[in-house]
Amino acid sequence: MRVLLDTAVLIFAVESPERLSKRAMAILKSPENIRELSSVSLTEIAIKTTLGKLRFSAEMARQAIQDMDIRILPFTAVHAFRLFELPTYHRDPFDRQIIAQALSEDVPVVTSDEKFRAYETITIVW
Repeated sequence: MRVLLDTAVLIFAVESPERLSKRAMAILKSPENIRELSSVSLTEIAIKTTLGKLRFSAEMARQAIQDMDIRILPFTAVHAFRLFELPTYHRDPFDRQIIAQALSEDVPVVTSDEKFRAYETITIVW
């Protein structure tokens, strides 16, 4: 199964794996799954680390991506244009971009963020 990981899932997997659901952990561990992380998530981590809101280095991100065999999903114009159609149920700009990607790519999102569920056509895995 191809899945898009929410930023928090990557962070939880590294810093506090006990916060992951059993299903999320199984997805991260199963070699059959194609795990993707949005380039937006890397941007979010970099910005929040620079602002002191997060302690997650570039090296930590690189290592996690390698260890979990995660592909990076670039944020494209197709994804950006999807934002024009997206209702504002979720106000966080990083999450909105991830939602737009998931909807454009028709891929489930692994997230604990309940606000994602407001978008009826998105598939949430948790």
